[in-house]
Amino acid sequence: MALKIAKRGTIPPFIVMDVMRAANERAAAGGDVLHLEVGQPSTAAPRAVLEAAKATLAADRLGYTDALGIPALRRRLADHYQNTYGVSLDPGRIAVCTGSSGAFIVAFLAAFEAGDRVALASPGYPAYRNILKALDIEPVNLALGPDTNFQPTPEALERLGGRLDGLIIASPSNPAGTMIHRHGLKALAAYCAENRIRLISDEIYHGITYREPAETVAAFDSETIIINSFSKYFSMTGWRLGWMVVPEKLLRSVECLAQNLFISPPTLSQHAAIAVFDCRQELDANVARYARNRAVLQEELPKAGFDKLAAAEGAFYIYADVAHLTNDSEDFCQRMLAETGVAATPGVDFDPERGNRYVRFSFSGATDDMVKAAGRLIEWRL
Repeated sequence: MALKIAKRGTIPPFIVMDVMRAANERAAAGGDVLHLEVGQPSTAAPRAVLEAAKATLAADRLGYTDALGIPALRRRLADHYQNTYGVSLDPGRIAVCTGSSGAFIVAFLAAFEAGDRVALASPGYPAYRNILKALDIEPVNLALGPDTNFQPTPEALERLGGRLDGLIIASPSNPAGTMIHRHGLKALAAYCAENRIRLISDEIYHGITYREPAETVAAFDSETIIINSFSKYFSMTGWRLGWMVVPEKLLRSVECLAQNLFISPPTLSQHAAIAVFDCRQELDANVARYARNRAVLQEELPKAGFDKLAAAEGAFYIYADVAHLTNDSEDFCQRMLAETGVAATPGVDFDPERGNRYVRFSFSGATDDMVKAAGRLIEWRL
């Protein structure tokens, strides 16, 4: 008789990782690939971070740290909120985590019970939905479109009906790159407070915006769990470091969960990350390149028939409606890779119900790659 396999591990795959594997297999076989599938900076960590890591390796034994992170980094993060948003935070409310992924696990466990219902935008980052499922928390997909800029509103939440225990928002979002601006954030925070809904704000793409800076919900609500990471704007993806701003009443729960699940965040990464806040010029140069890449794709993709694009106000993604080209975005992306060498992510990763007619392009790579990719797609569609 076969041994039992827990249903927690039978969650859907993160499809973008499957696409990346296929792209890497093509490259290993000698084919050329233009990577527009993976949502990570193509740049290394800033120079000062690398130097700080070397110094730490030479001087520190790299043992465990406090479960919530080293005090120096938590203080620097509090300074970041003051300098960037004008928000004063107690460093004691900041929990450093093993990437935003670790933060989501701890946040969901601290805030929700098994069987609770948590709403999230669809399309949205698939790991929210899949982590919730693994923890026996019910994800409630909030089907959104261009009429609300692919972002939740109180009116959309009202239409859902039924009890909600939580809401996850992301501004800028993945995959649409759209933002919830100050008025909308305040309205959502007020709605959640009035209806006893725990709000979780994913702010991982803050710093990467093209029209106006992103707002943090920490500016006007102390009960929201804020999650961020060093992976995107700070260009430290593989260092696996993120953080949470935690409501006072959840602090001890978060600390106990972090102690037991992770012991502590990566020690080397924590010491190195302190230096990243002095690297604004280098980091903003990355954002300027993303802006150029965005302009290239917004100008050229319509020439290839991709003419229904989300606003892409921030992050480094363009979400394209391809319903007039296909009803099977997975097959479409497989053919695109095989016939052009351009790797992109099918929308089913982000929206299980309507993603069959959407494709996400990441423009975090080199500008020359964006130009080449657009040229190949135009030729492919002619």
